Amino acid sequence: MMAKKSQGARAKLRSFLFEHVGEVLEAETLREVSGGISEWARRIRELRDEEGMDIQTNNDRSDLKPGQYILVSAKPKPAFERGISKETRALVLDRNGFTCQMCGTAAGEPHPYDQGRKTRLHIGHIVDKSMGGDDSPGNLRAICSVCNEGASNLTLNRPDAIKLIAQIRRASGKDQLDVLYWLMRKFPEQVRKKLGK
Repeated sequence: MMAKKSQGARAKLRSFLFEHVGEVLEAETLREVSGGISEWARRIRELRDEEGMDIQTNNDRSDLKPGQYILVSAKPKPAFERGISKETRALVLDRNGFTCQMCGTAAGEPHPYDQGRKTRLHIGHIVDKSMGGDDSPGNLRAICSVCNEGASNLTLNRPDAIKLIAQIRRASGKDQLDVLYWLMRKFPEQVRKKLGK
């Protein structure tokens, strides 16, 4: 007699959401339903983007708080309404240098606000859909899972050059050199041109 195969996190979440159509569900509840996996939010995005489940968050509706989800209808969205294409995702990630546009961490690096996690990048909206934003590349940015989950609300707006320079001037000499070397690695062509090499 064969043992029954256990359900994966995505299947567990799908079943639970269908049992609770129209109900506001908390992130912690969904994480528990998934079996406590760290990538539960990614499974939710897959259900929404790949299967067309009409799962909405505070990015879609102003009446929802961060960390709240609702499956609006059991009827899946048509394929052409299912969010951001793979091509657009690739374009945005490449344009943003595979770096979170909120905290500055690059994909695969240990996250500065959660050293136990490697940085995973997602695509986020600059102007939320609930505020009239769309899925065009100009309204999208790379954002890490920690910032996307709202765990780090440290940087609301991208700092301008004057603020960045002021912060760098306040840093130790070693930290200033680290910034310099990082910029030289990030922009080698521009450095060569500026130095005339």
